[in-house]
Amino acid sequence: MSSTVPSSSIRLSDLVHPVVAGLISVIVNYGGTFILVFQAARAAGLEPALTASWVWSVSIGVGTTGLVLSVLSREPVITAWSTPAAAFLVTALATTPYAEAVGAYLVSAAAFVALGLSGCFERVIRLIPPGVASGLLAGILLQFGIGAFGGMSVDPALAGMLIAAYVTFKRFTARYAVVGILTLGLAYLLIRGQVDLSGLALKLAAPVFTMPAFSFNSLLSVALPLFLITLTGQYMPGMLVLRNDGFKTSANPIVAVTGLGSLLMAPFGSHAFNIAAITAAICTGREAHEDPSRRWIAGVAAGLFYILVGVFGVTLAAVFMAFPPTFITTLAGLALLGTIGGSLANALADAKTREAALITFLAAAANITLFGVGGAFWGVLIGLAAYAGLNGRLPRFAPRPVTVRKGADS
Repeated sequence: MSSTVPSSSIRLSDLVHPVVAGLISVIVNYGGTFILVFQAARAAGLEPALTASWVWSVSIGVGTTGLVLSVLSREPVITAWSTPAAAFLVTALATTPYAEAVGAYLVSAAAFVALGLSGCFERVIRLIPPGVASGLLAGILLQFGIGAFGGMSVDPALAGMLIAAYVTFKRFTARYAVVGILTLGLAYLLIRGQVDLSGLALKLAAPVFTMPAFSFNSLLSVALPLFLITLTGQYMPGMLVLRNDGFKTSANPIVAVTGLGSLLMAPFGSHAFNIAAITAAICTGREAHEDPSRRWIAGVAAGLFYILVGVFGVTLAAVFMAFPPTFITTLAGLALLGTIGGSLANALADAKTREAALITFLAAAANITLFGVGGAFWGVLIGLAAYAGLNGRLPRFAPRPVTVRKGADS
């Protein structure tokens, strides 16, 4: 499963950066998109116990699969819940009985297990030229880079302090730039009283089993859209994030393991989890560690943080969600600057694919939504069409490399 050969010993200094990268990815995920889960639960009319079970199941599932996949592959395989699927469920659960929704979760998860075991998805990923893949990633992440500076209009003191601190750290100690802005930002928020922890009480979450029900309507209106949205909006860009930073782990076990995890956790409320895309980029690049063979530690750290949140259910998730939006968007954007820059450089490096990569970048940045399918899918589709039009042929199948990668950076 792995193509990276790590050295046998890990020093304490090797842990700081990947652990912080894992923590930031978790904070960004809970602080940025988890509100959709609560909105979907509210739309479904779920009682607090079922909502807490949803938080428990998706957090434990995401943490466990990410930890296991990172350890086995020795690569930073970051998993997350399906954000576009959660957004879809805000509407879908309003008209679908919860038991039937759980049944639809099971069907969608089983389809991902079958897809992973079939090996088809890996072959599709390897058809995408590197320049087009880099352009897609840069386009997806562009809004987060813009968001880092857009916060100046909302909270100029907080955003300005984080940006100035990032530039200063980059000038004098680039390795600690992300660690520094996270520490300074949290201290700043606590001093200003913008994060109220006075009412924090750690309460263990209790999973609640829901007997699934199945109907033809829920298969068409929930299971099928859930599968397609997660496949195009999460798995495809998520695998391209790994490829962009030079990691060669096959998509097949990732799809199969996350699908199996979703299958096991669905009766407790988990809608779907998968390989992450945006938050993965925080852990796969240089900011996580200069040595790529050490970045798998970020996957383990993120997994442990997710499990910790899951154990305490809604409590810790609510803490992350209490952070000001400006802090989350600025932190995420600054942490992704290196990845955005590297992706743009890779996308434009080869003159033969530069035009197609640029078109992919712009199409992905436009975040086109058609027929309920999000921007990542349309970005890569438009990019491949541009590649075919400019080169007179579709991309050729690239065999999976068999060379062993010993820490050379992407």
